Amino acid sequence: MASQDFSFDIVSKVDMMELKNAIGQAEKELLNRYDFKGTKAEILHEKDDLTLIADDEFRMDQLKDIVVGKMLKRGIDIRSIDWTKNEPGAGITIRTKLQLKNGIPQDKAKALIKQIKEKGLKVNTQIQGEEVRVSGKSKDDLQKAIQFVKGLDLDYPVDFINFR
Repeated sequence: MASQDFSFDIVSKVDMMELKNAIGQAEKELLNRYDFKGTKAEILHEKDDLTLIADDEFRMDQLKDIVVGKMLKRGIDIRSIDWTKNEPGAGITIRTKLQLKNGIPQDKAKALIKQIKEKGLKVNTQIQGEEVRVSGKSKDDLQKAIQFVKGLDLDYPVDFINFR
């Protein structure tokens, strides 16, 4: 009987359906909040980023709080968002962009692989695009690798997919 290798992928991505739901909830709250009646407060969703538009700094801070709160409730990790500074928008409005980080950058993937190797786990690792493939002879070794990576203090969220 041939030995079988097991594997899984470590990825960092935002669940776009949950993001869409969080934005919908935030927009619904904007419509119902008394302090936003008659003001310019908008959430624009493009492919991999959001644009928040508000009348002033105070309302922008409130809008950010609403959006972040809804994202957290939907299970979206805030580490997967890059915030830009407030910039002047059309008329008297200000705007802020939120860029979603999908994928593990090459340098961070190399650092993650180095940490896994230093731990001495009996697994093989390799970078595949913007994800890291971890493979090994034993499912127990892969479970140990998952627990180790979950315990690391990374500046990006990780998910484990394609466990086979």
